[in-house]
Amino acid sequence: MTRTAINCSLLALAALTTACSQETGSPESAPAVSQASAATESADAADLATAEAFIDAFYSFDREQLAPLLAAATDSAAGLLYYQGWAEGGNYRVLERAPCAREEAGSVACPVTVQDDPVVALGTGFNVTDTFHLTFENGVIIDVETSSDDQPIYFQARSWVEANMPEVMDGPCANHGTDAGTPADCARAMTAGYAAFAASEDFPGVALPPDAEAAEAMAKQVTDAVPKQPEG
Repeated sequence: MTRTAINCSLLALAALTTACSQETGSPESAPAVSQASAATESADAADLATAEAFIDAFYSFDREQLAPLLAAATDSAAGLLYYQGWAEGGNYRVLERAPCAREEAGSVACPVTVQDDPVVALGTGFNVTDTFHLTFENGVIIDVETSSDDQPIYFQARSWVEANMPEVMDGPCANHGTDAGTPADCARAMTAGYAAFAASEDFPGVALPPDAEAAEAMAKQVTDAVPKQPEG
């Protein structure tokens, strides 16, 4: 065989090898793909575990347990810590906790259905589902947003309290959402306000509390306990 023929044979063999590699995948690339997939799965698992720890911490009603998880979520921390205090004052009781799940790359959603005193005061029999949307970066929570399926009556109740019970809004509910706020006291005062709304003529009639007089009495007790703001 001539040198030219040998060279042609070698070129043909190289071309055949390249074609086969393209069809079947390079043996050398398979471990790299597998390693990347394993790394992604590991990161997902770590984020989900952290998200579950976040929900544990939130419903522990222990600020010192929740705060470290929000260290990098500088825009969310104050609001979430306030909300935790509100949930404690509102006597939130977890009825159903679905597993946290990946929403999209870098984001995890954790839905939790609760029963709470402010909603119970409205007598609708509804249990709200709050969903925590956690954003991760390099395995660390950098942002948390919340969404809920509150009924319209809930927002009507808040507006009624704002209009009719300024001592609540200017007292325990002042500095809402900030470190200077008193969220647990606010939740208790708003619960009394919602009960007063449900017992009032302004209530649209979704469902009155079983004992309107008791609701009014509870509202008066809490209102009387709210420190009056100085005039002038």
